[in-house]
Amino acid sequence: MKKTCVVFGSSMGNTEEVANLIASKLGISDVFNVSDINASQLNEYEALIVGSSTWGSGDLQDDWDSFDFDALEVGGKTVALFGLGDSAGYSDSFCDALGILHEKFTQKGANIIGQVDTGDYNFDNSRAVIDGKFTGLALDMDNESDKTNSRVEAWVKIISPLLD
Repeated sequence: MKKTCVVFGSSMGNTEEVANLIASKLGISDVFNVSDINASQLNEYEALIVGSSTWGSGDLQDDWDSFDFDALEVGGKTVALFGLGDSAGYSDSFCDALGILHEKFTQKGANIIGQVDTGDYNFDNSRAVIDGKFTGLALDMDNESDKTNSRVEAWVKIISPLLD
């Protein structure tokens, strides 16, 4: 497997829980809260798995505010994204943070993997949807926590061979 880490922004603990679940299923030991790592440290990895919860009306989790995306060097690197949102309370901005991460990492030249079909989700709009697919794994721990494990399992099967 490529030298890979999982990095997340989490306020309530759900995104951290998912980050650790993904890392466990992939056998990755390097898991970081974005507030505890900087771009130059992330640049040392060959592949990244990056996640954030969505806050307010579609914002990245607050810890990402101080992250220096300009210093990120991910051109040609493999990046898988995951995001958490509330499909009932914020149906018109569901997992928008996932879409924001996609924009930031594609602008830096990352090779984004792990797109997920939207068919199994109930929401009205999301910045994270491109051509009918989420730009990564979308999860709703508030309303569909019963689907989290199976969604993570299916997603890990998609991205795992691409991390080799």
